[in-house]
Amino acid sequence: MKELLRKLPSVDEILKESRIKQLLETFPRVLVLDAVRTVLDRTRNAILQAQTSPNLNEQNLSLPVILSQAEAVLKDLAEPSLQRVINATGVIVHTNLGRSVLSETAIKRVAEAAAGYSNLEYDLAAGERGKRHVHVEGILKRLTGVEAATAVNNNAAAVLLCLNTIARGKEVIVSRGELVEIGGSFRVPDVMERSGAILREVGTTNKTHLKDYEKAINERTGLLLKVHTSNYKIVGFTKEVEPDELVKLGRKNNLPVMWDLGSGGFLDLSTYGAGSEPTVQQAVDSGVDVLTFSGDKLLGGPQAGMILGRKTWLDPIRSNPLARALRIDKLTLAALDATLAQYLDKEKATRDIPTLWMLTQPLAEIERKAELLSSGIRSLQGTSLSVTIQEDTSQSGGGALPTGNFPTRTVCIRHDRMSANKIESALRLNKPHIIARIKEGMVVFDPRTLNDGEIGKIVEAMEIIVTTDKTKL
Repeated sequence: MKELLRKLPSVDEILKESRIKQLLETFPRVLVLDAVRTVLDRTRNAILQAQTSPNLNEQNLSLPVILSQAEAVLKDLAEPSLQRVINATGVIVHTNLGRSVLSETAIKRVAEAAAGYSNLEYDLAAGERGKRHVHVEGILKRLTGVEAATAVNNNAAAVLLCLNTIARGKEVIVSRGELVEIGGSFRVPDVMERSGAILREVGTTNKTHLKDYEKAINERTGLLLKVHTSNYKIVGFTKEVEPDELVKLGRKNNLPVMWDLGSGGFLDLSTYGAGSEPTVQQAVDSGVDVLTFSGDKLLGGPQAGMILGRKTWLDPIRSNPLARALRIDKLTLAALDATLAQYLDKEKATRDIPTLWMLTQPLAEIERKAELLSSGIRSLQGTSLSVTIQEDTSQSGGGALPTGNFPTRTVCIRHDRMSANKIESALRLNKPHIIARIKEGMVVFDPRTLNDGEIGKIVEAMEIIVTTDKTKL
């Protein structure tokens, strides 16, 4: 053990090597030092633990071997934490994979905003300080006809800001069946508590009547709240109060009505078999005073929370000091404005906004991509792969369209020697990282969320995996 420890080179010895000097010209010194020390510490610990193996002989403790290991560690350290992945799962608005993919138009606008200065908070016409919300308010008013609008960093923030402004210290009446839990175990009651509003539940889990709201109204009531259950459905013996009914009750009692739509969209997706979900326009037409929804779900834009409604309520919402803490930056504004503008031509938007295209993609297009992928994998010579195309169903994801049914065709592969788990892991650790599913012992690719270029990359990755497997035999 002592002899092996003496054979280890020192940090100073390694730093004098020409290979390390070359690396220092490309990578920060702190990362190079970290990589060198990581390899030395790892090797030293292995020796001290008396792990005698062929990897711990004098040859494998030589300087060239240590340098190679340090270089490999350095490349991993230098990799950005946030990396692009190929989504082959068929889950369109995949929460874990960044939700909606931005359109080319939105990406271009983000690049333009990032490359230089902008009129983020500057009124070009007046030559004085301006407001950042105007960059999305105009297009939202044009699309929906609302009196006023603004945007914050996500829909939970939008709900928090609205409740804090309208009903802080007051009771907010909401149906028990609408107390939803959103991603990351965040719950509407918890958001309400942080806003300073007081929750007043009415009705039961499956049934709430207008009279339940009426009975709950008192001198402490500050708001009537409706929450759209965008991530689940209660079916069977059910009853909920429609938004227009709630609006009439609010007018009668001089109370504002707010609707948290969750994953709001501008396109009626029911004609594509996606289930019946209220659109933003339908929500606005119901007459609610304030409406909130997400920008990165069915809308297909960046993460944001939209707040639309009557100017009477939007003005104090925008003036709330909390609005500054929840505001969005210039890059998000650029992407959001560009995405919203594409909805001026809804037919074109379904083709140009990736989320909409994936949701409305014809089955024939998915079949074409499935054939392209399967034929590519089958063309790999001398492999032990079986490839089939099967009928399946894609998911919208993102806590939206819980009853949506998206028929798809998946490419399923099975290997004689490698397990599905091993193939899935190899694909996931590949560069680029490919995220697939496992079903019934097979690796499954859903072409709905793939483009032709990504299909080629999957074929290349599979070739590397099966070739590596053959060399080990």
